[in-house]
Order: sequence, then C-alpha cells, then structure tokens
Amino acid sequence: MLPRILTKRTIKDAHNLRFCLRQLTTAGARTSSIKNNTRKYAAPNGVNHSPRNRVREFSTSHVGLKSTEIPFDKLKEDQKEVMTEDRAVDKVDVCIVGGGPAGLATAIKLKQLDGTYGTGELRVVVLEKSPDVGSHMVSGVIMEPRALRELFPESEYYDENGNGIPLPPDLVTPVTSGELKYLIGDLDIPVPEPPQMSNEGNYIGSLSQIVRHLSEKAEEVGVEIFPGISVSEVLYGDDGKSVVGVATKDMGITKQGTPKSSFERGMEFHARQTVFAEGCHGSLTKQLIKKFNLRKDKCAQTYGLGIKEVWEVKPENFKKGFATHTMGYPLSNDVYGGGFMYHFGDGLVAVGLVVGLDYRNPYVSPYQEFQKMKHHPYYKNVLSGGKCLEYGARALNEGGLQSVPKLNFPGGLLVGASAGFMNVPKIKGTHTAMKTGLLAAESIFEFISKLPPLESIEEELDESLMVSPINLESYDKSFKNSWVFDELYAVRNIRPSFNHPVLGRLGGMAYSGLDSMLLNGQVAWTFKHHESDASITEAAEKYEPIDYPKPDGEISFDILTSVSRTGTYHDEDERCHLRVPDQDLTKHANRAYPKWKGIENRFCPAGVYEYVADENSELGVKFQINSQNCIHCKTCDIKDPTQDINWEVPEGGDGPKYTLT
Repeated sequence: MLPRILTKRTIKDAHNLRFCLRQLTTAGARTSSIKNNTRKYAAPNGVNHSPRNRVREFSTSHVGLKSTEIPFDKLKEDQKEVMTEDRAVDKVDVCIVGGGPAGLATAIKLKQLDGTYGTGELRVVVLEKSPDVGSHMVSGVIMEPRALRELFPESEYYDENGNGIPLPPDLVTPVTSGELKYLIGDLDIPVPEPPQMSNEGNYIGSLSQIVRHLSEKAEEVGVEIFPGISVSEVLYGDDGKSVVGVATKDMGITKQGTPKSSFERGMEFHARQTVFAEGCHGSLTKQLIKKFNLRKDKCAQTYGLGIKEVWEVKPENFKKGFATHTMGYPLSNDVYGGGFMYHFGDGLVAVGLVVGLDYRNPYVSPYQEFQKMKHHPYYKNVLSGGKCLEYGARALNEGGLQSVPKLNFPGGLLVGASAGFMNVPKIKGTHTAMKTGLLAAESIFEFISKLPPLESIEEELDESLMVSPINLESYDKSFKNSWVFDELYAVRNIRPSFNHPVLGRLGGMAYSGLDSMLLNGQVAWTFKHHESDASITEAAEKYEPIDYPKPDGEISFDILTSVSRTGTYHDEDERCHLRVPDQDLTKHANRAYPKWKGIENRFCPAGVYEYVADENSELGVKFQINSQNCIHCKTCDIKDPTQDINWEVPEGGDGPKYTLT
C-alpha cells in the first residue's frame, strides 16, 4: 500500500508507477472493448470522419431503464473494505483543480513570484482530468493578448517594438479584418460593429493548442502537472467549514458499482490553498457555491452552448485572419445567440454557433440550429468543397458581472470560468479568466510565502498544514479593483437586455447598440437576469415540434458523425458519470417526458440522451443514457428542467480528445 503521507519525490514516482501499471493492465481490455462493443458509422455520401480522414468507431452502449448498480451497503464485506481503505495523501502548498487557461495562469504566476521573491520551493500542483493538457479545451477562439502579456512581460515572440502576443507564431493568426452581418432569408445585411467586437490587435487560434503550450511553460518554472486525473471530492476540515484539499476519483469501478481487479483508490491532495479552475459549471464548484452561499445577493448564472467545427477549406475560400460574426438566421426572435467564422492557420476555418440556454421552447435543438446555419449562403459559400476535421461543444457563462459569485471561502478560491468572467459582447473570456488567475496567484503568494516550508511539516509527520484556514478576502477585493471588473461593469446590461419577454432579440439589439455606442454602461441601473435556464423552460404543449432539415453529409452532418470527430472515449464498463436519482431512468422519464417531450434528446449536442419507442412503457417511450458519447459540455446539468441530472467527473483521461478546437 502507498504511504499515507507522501513526499514530493514519492508522489512523482507513485504517479508514474500507477500510470504505467494501469496502461499495461487495461490496454488489452480497452482494445477488446472497442472491437466488441462499437459499430462503425458510415456517413452519408462517403464523407470521411475525424482529423486526417481517420474513421473512428462510435459507441452505441447505453444505461438501461433500471439501474444495475449495487448499493454500497449491499456489497460484500471484502469489496467494502477495498473501496474504503485509507487514501494516500500528498501535501502541497497550492492545489489547482483544472489545467485550462485560468488554472495554468495561476500556477505559472505563483512560481514566477516564488522564483523572484521566495525560496523557489513552493509546491504548486495542477490536476487535470483530460488525458493530455488541452484535449478538453473548446473555444472560438480569438485571443485578446492583454493577460498573456502581463503573465509574460518579456518574450522572444514580441516584435522589435515589444508588441505582439507571447505565443509561437505557428499557434496564432493575427486578425486582419472582420465584419458583422445580420442574416435573414438568403441575405446577409451589414451591421455596424460595436466597439466591443473590434478585434484589432487580437489573434485567432486553437485554445487546445494554446493551453498545451502554456502547460509546457508551467513545467519550465516548476509547476507539477498531472493530466488524466479526475478530481471528484472536496475535502473539508473537521468542522466542515473550510476546504483542506481534494480527492481524486477512484479508478476501476464497474457499471454495477463493484471494484474491478484493477481497482485503485483515489488520492488526497491536502493544500494550504485550493484553487478551483474547473471551467464553466464545474462539478465541484457548484457544490462550493451552494455550501458557502457564494451567490448571496447575486443573480443566477445564465449559460450558452457553443458548438464548433474546424474545417479545411478550398484555397479560394480562405482569407487568412478574417473574423466574422452573424446574428439572425437560423435563430428565432426569442432565442439569443449568433454565429462566427474565423480563418486561421493554413487553410483552416473555425465555424460555430452560440445558443443561449435560456430558450423557452423545448423543441429547440442547438445542434440542429448549427447544422441549419451552415446552409445559409454566407457560410455555405466558404465551406463548400471543404472538409470538416473536428467537432466540439461546451457550455459557457453568459451571466456577466451580476452572476459572478463571491470568489473566496475558507481554504480556497474560484478562478476563471468556474466563477464566470466572460465578456459576452466581446464573445471572449480567456483573457479575463487568465487575469483572475494572476490576481489569485498574487493574493495567495502574499500569504503563504510567509509560512514555514512544507519540508518541516513532512519531517514532523504533522497531519495539519494550517492552524486556521486561509480566507483570502484580498483576492475578491483585487478583482473589484481590476480591469476585469471595469470591463464587465461596462457591458453588464447588454446580455440581460435580450431577455425582455415582448421585445426579445430585436429589442435587445436596439438597447445593446445604444449602450455599446453611447452609454458604455454608465447608467444608474443594472438589469437582472431571470432564474435558472432550466426553470424558464416551458411545456411542450405551448409549441409545435420543429422539423429540422436532414443533413446532406457535405455541409451538415448527423450527430453520430459529429461525435465521431471528437475522439471521445469512456471505459465501456465504468460507473455512469451522468447521475439521476437512484439511477432510475424510468422515474426520470415519468417526471420529464409528459411535460417536455424529450428535451434531453435536443439540448445534448452529443447524442447522449435518447427516448426510444417502447410499446411496453406507459409513456410509449423509454429513456436511455449513452454515457460513452459524452463530450463533457455540461449542458444536461444546466438545462434539464427537472434538475435531476447531475454531471460528475468520469475516470481520469476519459472524454473528448480535441486537437484543433
């Protein structure tokens, strides 16, 4: 058994050993599982799948009507003993949950400060659930370089005048031109571009590739990064009122809930400060917000779903550095959202649609709206003759300043999209997320740099890292004094202006134009958001079903083909990470289907949820969960009107394998 208290050297050796053993013991099983439990999906008209025309296999496994899981109290005594044995413990100065832009910015800044003003010995650990850092990242993305330049004030990639972005030139493409169009019918009508949407001085790229580069920079300054590690539990102090660390997910539990022969107990990371950088609607963050009442006097968060493809287009259709945004078609007047096309790299075009998840009509399908949008001549003329390489989707925060929760609590902090700093009118959040990571790092270092080194605690085998928990009010204050706060304050009324029940999108456009061009947020009022996106979803009886066009296999694709381009994978025999009460799918269907008529089918952009005909059911349908197809977008946890779908982390390394998104 691993020692209960691990040193820095031990944890590194243990991690490598565990990883190697797991690879050796599961490689054959995984290969066999893929061959035996998947079917090849042939796209219409012979369209090839996935980057580089690689045909992936797509899982059709699903969770049945009744749970096959065995309750813990019904397990055999030896199984209970294995699953409750003491977890190995590692003690660190700062544990960061999530290896995205905000988490890595926090880590890098901490080690920079430690190297300049400290001992250089602070242990900063990043735990990331994706198999490779960056492979769960999805964004447009147009990068505003401000926060990156603050993180790297000196860079070999700046020009002779010190301008530019501190990223390798092969990762980013400078924006050279752009436009905003309103689509109606087959027309594309030019619209004046608000100042917030100007992209002069910004850069197009792939966030997955940019984050991968940042992880390398983090390791150069001494950050310890552990990919393929899912964090499933927040650890609290004896009084239950402070965070003392996190625990990683147990590995090797069957879909029945029993331990496999390869079962591995999770590990505990105890930290002087735990930073939650899980991204939008993090599974642990939502628990912390509730436990510490961090949304007191704040609006509920409201969300959008961003859906994106990366295409390789014909040379004559490619305009390197061109960035365009569209409003109108295909969305109806009561649905917030818009499309985009970004030309970058060598003949690549990122095309996508963001749909606000506060739509009321349960027949709306964001995925189908996106496929429909690509057939508008404005998009189709660029994509025709090209090849779709990759697909991805992810929920994003749209609540703005009104929905930012309190950022600190005893023992920990929220940074980046975990809290929600997206500037919706700009359609950007990476720069603000990273800046909050820098602010957090400065507040953390100011406090923990004065504490005794970890080595002294390890030598004494002291179980406690802190006499009393750190509650960094200074971080919340520094945010309110930062340019991030100023930026979000200026645009705080724009997104909620689109929620007017009568004026809808057109009224929101009129107000947002006035605010953007003249008011700049300098008004005495602050609009509020509605309640949760789930709660405002109306009954299906108020609407007619939407008949979406069938995909042609050239411009538009069915959902199975799209999911095959994500590279997503989950172990065939692992406990379902998409939880409903008692895993009773019949009970969920009885609650949800009569009123919303299968909304789960439509809000999910990965074909995870299905209602299929069943003459033996009182409803005439049965509900099933294809958890193997999940691409970790979190939409189900946000939009499900019953709010009894709970997204939990699956085993580490599972999920999509993005490379271009």
